[in-house]
Amino acid sequence: MNWEKIWEEIGQNAKKAARVLAKASETEKNHALQMMADALVDNTSRILEANQKDLDLGVEKGLPRALLDRLMLNEGRIKDMAHGLTALKSLTDPVGEVTGMWKRPNGLMIGKKRVPLGVIGIIYEARPNVTADAAGLCLKTGNAVVLRGGSEAFNSNQVITDIISKAVGDAGLPAESVQSINARDRAAVDMMLKMNRYLDVLIPRGGAGLIQNVINNATVPVIQTGLGNCHTYIDSDADLEMAVNIAVNAKTHRPGVCNAMETLLIHQEIAPQVLPLLHKKLEELGVELRGCQKTCCIINGVKQAVETDWPTEYLDLILAVKVVESLDAAIEHINCYGTMHSEAIVTNNYENAQKFLEEIDAAAVYVNASTRFTDGFQFGYGAEIGISTQKLHARGPMGLEALTTIKYIIYGNGQIRK
Repeated sequence: MNWEKIWEEIGQNAKKAARVLAKASETEKNHALQMMADALVDNTSRILEANQKDLDLGVEKGLPRALLDRLMLNEGRIKDMAHGLTALKSLTDPVGEVTGMWKRPNGLMIGKKRVPLGVIGIIYEARPNVTADAAGLCLKTGNAVVLRGGSEAFNSNQVITDIISKAVGDAGLPAESVQSINARDRAAVDMMLKMNRYLDVLIPRGGAGLIQNVINNATVPVIQTGLGNCHTYIDSDADLEMAVNIAVNAKTHRPGVCNAMETLLIHQEIAPQVLPLLHKKLEELGVELRGCQKTCCIINGVKQAVETDWPTEYLDLILAVKVVESLDAAIEHINCYGTMHSEAIVTNNYENAQKFLEEIDAAAVYVNASTRFTDGFQFGYGAEIGISTQKLHARGPMGLEALTTIKYIIYGNGQIRK
């Protein structure tokens, strides 16, 4: 297949669409979002039929249960996708906002105005709901988007993209505002990473292999997202009931997502009280514990953890557990093995909470709450394009503002530089 020719067509269409979207009014974009949402609900049976094909293939391939859960759509999840699009309508459009204006001694008025990034490429795995979320966020911010979903969700992504693209066209905006690469061919991705002429930024969402491949090989600027080796630390001054509830929720609410807890750290003073309580609840929910030597001494029958457990993002009902001697030891462990995603402390000690907030290097740091809240919708951003774990341009859940950049606007009355 001639991917160079295909990419030329996709890229040119995306650039043209981006220029139209950059000038579109908030009313026009909101109308398109509503059309997209209505189209998803109206085509529920068509989406479910395509999704079932992907699920059947996934079972044949022996995909892990967590991955199958991320892949699976039902009527409720399709309604959630539609709701995510309509929720964007009520959010303030950042495009066109002048964030500052000042006057120079020479009379020049200089301002900073928010504008779209342009054309955004998104590479993602397994989760077909990302197709709708990404399309909605990009459209709301005046960006064209080129989507490349994983082969596991090939049929689902293709149908969802077709439905959304048609809805955007029916709403009076370019249908090419939302395009996808409908191929399982790895060459399509390899070429996408080099399309600087057409793509302004790439956002990878998925596992470590995908993200590292994009980072290592892309010449298009990349916003790194996703890897979530998240920790919860139960301090010596923690409320036992609260600690158990938070830890159970962080691990079991949806174990296959990036903001799920993967390692539990417990202060040695409270470990003998909290570990048996946690073990009982987690065992009932099917969680396999892999503990340090101290953990294994407190709870019989726990599998001994090895060094590779501490940096691992399981995305499954597996939890690494380590008893630590102090808050400082917990902070050191997290900053060593964490992926700068989401980290939590459970404590009633104000000073310890503040120290944790100050010294943990992560996009989201919690006191007495589950890491599962690191999410664009939970943060009030509507759907999210991803959770950035880097420090340039955007960090944490990326909502509308993160999909814009700054243009300087300068008003003069004849000034020339001398």
